[in-house]
Amino acid sequence: MNASRSRMAAGIAVLGAMAYLGANLAPIYFRNLELQRFVEETAQKAESQSAPEGVLAAAVMEKAQELRLPVRYDNVKVVRTEAGTRIDVRYNARVDLPLYTVDLHFYPGAGSK
Repeated sequence: MNASRSRMAAGIAVLGAMAYLGANLAPIYFRNLELQRFVEETAQKAESQSAPEGVLAAAVMEKAQELRLPVRYDNVKVVRTEAGTRIDVRYNARVDLPLYTVDLHFYPGAGSK
């Protein structure tokens, strides 16, 4: 009986730790997913093909700030090719947890076709 209770307590502790990690990490992943969708939509818009690179980068920066993501202006790259416009964003997000700090690396990007 005693061994079964300790296993159950350990299982509950592991589930609690996983829930805590999920509650701290999931929001930034969801915000990054929203930024990815915005970058895809922006790259696909017809008006983006003629908009200056700085205007597109500023739009991405504005969205990142709205989402409270740690994106700096130099993290946003807009490239024009014969194939269209490509927008890439590379940034790191630091999450401080008790006893541990996690650096998450994100690379949202998209191009027009």
